Amino acid sequence: MEKMNHVIASIQPLDERAMAEARRRQDSLTKPQGSLGQLESLSIQLAGIKGNPRPQIGHKVIFTMAGDHGITQEGVSAYPSEITSQMVYNFLRGGAGINVLARLVGARVVVADLGVASMLERHPDLKNKKVAMGTQNMAKGPAMSRKEAICSIEAGIELVEEELTIGIDIL
Repeated sequence: MEKMNHVIASIQPLDERAMAEARRRQDSLTKPQGSLGQLESLSIQLAGIKGNPRPQIGHKVIFTMAGDHGITQEGVSAYPSEITSQMVYNFLRGGAGINVLARLVGARVVVADLGVASMLERHPDLKNKKVAMGTQNMAKGPAMSRKEAICSIEAGIELVEEELTIGIDIL
C-alpha cells in the first residue's frame, strides 16, 4: 500500500496555463470552435497533464491486463472463463483488435496476467502480475478482498514503472 500511497501523493493538478494556451490554440484553428468534440477536450486535458500546450506524443503504450471475473458463473458474460487464456495468447501473437489499433497509432501493447483463472504458459512478452486465480462471484459476496484490490493497483503501478524505463508519453 506504500507504493500506491506514494503514487497518489505525487499526482499533481492539471497545468491551467498550458490548458488555457492549448484552448486558445484550438479556438484559433480554421474550424468551428468545439467541432472536434471530445478530441479537443482530450487535447486540452493532455496539455494540462503534460504541462505543455503542445505536447509531443512519441511513446504510446496500451496496457492489456487480463483477468477472469467470478460473475461469469451467473451466465452474464458473452464468453466463459476458458476463453481468457486464448485471448491472452492472441494478444501476445498480435492478432487481436487492440493489436491492430495499436499498430495504426504506433503504440506498444503490454500484456499482463493480473488474474486469469488458469495458469498461462511462460512467454517473453507476458508480464506475470497474477493477484489471484480470477475474482470471486460478486453476486455471492465481494469480488476481491481489500488486499487483492490494493495488490492489483500496485501491480498496475509496477507495470507502468517498468515501461517508463523504455519511454511513455501516454498510456
